[in-house]
Formats: sequence, structure tokens, C-alpha cells
Amino acid sequence: MQIGLVIGTVVPCEIYKGLEGVPMQWVRPLDKHGQPSGEAVVCADSTRMAGPGERVYFEGGREAALALDPWFVPVDHAIIGIIDDVHVAEEGAT
Repeated sequence: MQIGLVIGTVVPCEIYKGLEGVPMQWVRPLDKHGQPSGEAVVCADSTRMAGPGERVYFEGGREAALALDPWFVPVDHAIIGIIDDVHVAEEGAT
């Protein structure tokens, strides 16, 4: 599972069967300190509620395809939920 920031909405010109009504969001992965980490990816929004500027947690690969209903639609990444807040313990703390 990864954390990311929704940086935009993607509007596809064609929709695969099973993805009707599923928003596509452009998500920038973040590291544990909230800094950009890697290239942005397109995520199918299984919550149907995420929007630009929101932090989300998302999944990639087979797990992404299982997160949607109907499952096993052809997606590489899917937003699983919206993050309200993040607390990071100080490094070295137990």
C-alpha cells in the first residue's frame, strides 16, 4: 500500500466495461514524510470521493484490480481510501 496526493483528474475518451462511473485520478506517490516520491500514476478511485489536493492510500497490481466492483477490471492502481491525518514517529523512537 502506498500514500499519494491527488494532483488531478483524468478524463478518458473510452471506458472499459466495468469501469463506468469510476473516476480516474492522477496521483503523485509520497514518502513517509509527505514528500514527492516517484512519478505520478493514474488510479481508479474505488472510493468515488477523492479529489485534487487530497491525500489517499492506493494499491497497485493485482490488488488494485480486486479493489473495484466488479473486480478484476484492467487497472494498474486503485485508490483504496482517503487519509485524514498522518502521524510519523521520530526516527529511533520505539
